[in-house]
Amino acid sequence: MPKMFLLEVSYFTVLGTVFTSIISVLLLLAVSRQLWAFRWRMTRDRTCKLPLPKGSMGWPLFGETFHWLLQGSSFHISRREKYGNVFRTHVLGKPVIRVTGAENIRKILLGEHNLVSTQWPQSTRIILGADTLVNSIGDLHKQKRKILAKVFSHAALETYIPRIQGVVRTEVESWCANRGSINVYPSAKALTFRIAVRVLLGLNVEDDHLDYLSKTFEQLMENLFSLPLDVPFSGLRKGIKARDILHRCMEKIIAEKLQQSHSEEHSDALDYMLSSAKENGNELNIKELKESAVELIFAAYSTTASASTSLILQLTRHPSVAEKAKQELISQRLNGHHAHFKSCKDGNSLPTVIIPEASAEKRGTHEESNSTTKTKPQKGFELTHHTTSGPSVTMPASVEEGHYSCHQPYLSLEKLSQLHYLDCVIKEVLRTLPPVSGGYRTALQTFELDGYQIPKGWSVMYSIRDTHETAAVYQSPELFDPDRFGTEREEGKAGRFNFIPFGGGIRSCIGRKLAQIILKILAVELLNTARWELATSTYPKMQTVPIVHPVNGLHVCFNYLNSHEENNASQKP
Repeated sequence: MPKMFLLEVSYFTVLGTVFTSIISVLLLLAVSRQLWAFRWRMTRDRTCKLPLPKGSMGWPLFGETFHWLLQGSSFHISRREKYGNVFRTHVLGKPVIRVTGAENIRKILLGEHNLVSTQWPQSTRIILGADTLVNSIGDLHKQKRKILAKVFSHAALETYIPRIQGVVRTEVESWCANRGSINVYPSAKALTFRIAVRVLLGLNVEDDHLDYLSKTFEQLMENLFSLPLDVPFSGLRKGIKARDILHRCMEKIIAEKLQQSHSEEHSDALDYMLSSAKENGNELNIKELKESAVELIFAAYSTTASASTSLILQLTRHPSVAEKAKQELISQRLNGHHAHFKSCKDGNSLPTVIIPEASAEKRGTHEESNSTTKTKPQKGFELTHHTTSGPSVTMPASVEEGHYSCHQPYLSLEKLSQLHYLDCVIKEVLRTLPPVSGGYRTALQTFELDGYQIPKGWSVMYSIRDTHETAAVYQSPELFDPDRFGTEREEGKAGRFNFIPFGGGIRSCIGRKLAQIILKILAVELLNTARWELATSTYPKMQTVPIVHPVNGLHVCFNYLNSHEENNASQKP
C-alpha cells in the first residue's frame, strides 16, 4: 500500500511538473509576443496624431513570415477583411504596411523618391545586387532605366519577335508531340528561360548546359524571398551560391561580347544595353553586365511563365473566349496553313505542301523549285514547302503519327497590334491572375494613408491582386470577361490605378511590352497549332506567394489540330 501511494505521488509530481512547464512556456511566449508588439508600437511617429494601422506583428524575429508563406492569398484576404485596406504585419524580417485600393496605391506609386523609395526584401537585394534596376534608387535608378529603355524600344522589340516566335513554336510543337500530359508551369518556365537566354542575351548554349543553367536559376528564384540569415544551408546561402554559378557561367560569354561591342548591328538585349550605355557616357563593366544579365532573366522568367500558365488556364476554362480569339486570327489572316498526315513507316509518300510564293519569300530561305521531300533520322521528318513557280521553303516538323505540320505566318509588331480582342484577353488574364501580388516600398517620411500614419522607415507593400479584385469599376469582377476591356465598355480606363499588373509611376515594369508580346505570340501559336484539354478532373488551386502558379501543377493534354477542324474554323463567318 505505501508503495502504491508513493507511485501515485510520483505520478502526480511528474504531471504537476509537466503542467507547470507547459504553463511557463505558454506564459513566456505570450509575454514575448506582447513585448514584440510593444516594441513596434513604440516606433510610431509621436509627432503625428494618427494611429498606426491595425494588425498583428506575429512572433518575435519571425513575425508572420511562416503564416504568409503557408497561407498564400488567404493570409492577406483574411487580414484585409479583419483590419481593412491598410493593415500592419511583420514578414521577412521587417515591419510591413499592406495597402489595397486604387487611391491608396496611387499615392504610393506617384510618391516615389518623395514619400517612398523602392525596397525589396533584404535577401533580394543581396542575391540580385544592390545596384540592379529593381534595387537602385534616385539618380542611379534613372541612369539604369535610361540605359535599359533602348533594350525595350520599338526597334529592339521588332528584332526579338522572329526569334521569340521560333522558340515558342518549337515549344508548342513539342507539347503537341508529347503523348502524355504537359505540366504547363514548369514547361512555361523552361520556355521563358530559353527566350531570356537565347533571344534577350543572345547566348548560344547547348541544351544540356541550358537545362543546368535553368535548374540553377530556379534555385536562385526559390530563395529570392528568404530570411536574411547567411548561415550554412539557409535559403539565402543557397540563393547566393546559385547566383555565383550563373555569374561564372556568363562571364566568359559576356567578355567575348565586350570584345565585339564595336559592331553597329544589334541582335540582342546585351548589344542594345552596351550601345545605350555608351550613348549615355557610361561603360558597363563585367560585374554590372553579369548582374544585368541575371536581372533580365529574372524579369522575363517567373512572371512571364506565370502569366503564360494563367493564359492557358483561362483559355482552357473558357473555350468560347479561345474560339473568339481564333476567329480574330482568321479575320486578320494570321491563321496557319496546315497539312494533316500519317507518318510513313516505310519512308514513302511523304507529303508536299503548296503555299503561295509571297509567303515563301517571307520565310527568308530560298531554294530552286524541285519536287523533293526530306526525311529526318529523328522525330518525324521535314516538309519541303513548294511554290507553284519559284523558290521552296524547308521547315522542320517534329511530327508523330496522326499529327500535322503547319506553316504559320511570321508576326510583327504591326500584325500583333491588329489583334484587339486578344489584347483584351491578355489584360483580363493579368487582371484576374497578376503574376506578382504586389510591390515593396520604404517610407522616406511619415505620411497619412486611409486615416492611419505610415511611420518613416517602415516597409509598405501595395497589393496588385487585392486591388484588382475589389475595384468598383469592374462589373462582376469575379467573372473572366475580356470584353470588359473592349471599346464598348472600357472598364480598364475608368481609373488609372485600378489595373496595375505592371505597377505604375516611374517604377512601372520596363519590360511590360515584351511580356505582352510573348503572351500574344504564345496565344497565336497555340490557337493556330493545337487543341488541348485539361488532363485532370478538376482545375488546380492557385498559389499567389511569391509568384502566382498552380499548387499541384496545371496538367494539360495538347494535340495537333486536324485539317478538317482548321477548315471548319476558317469557314465560320
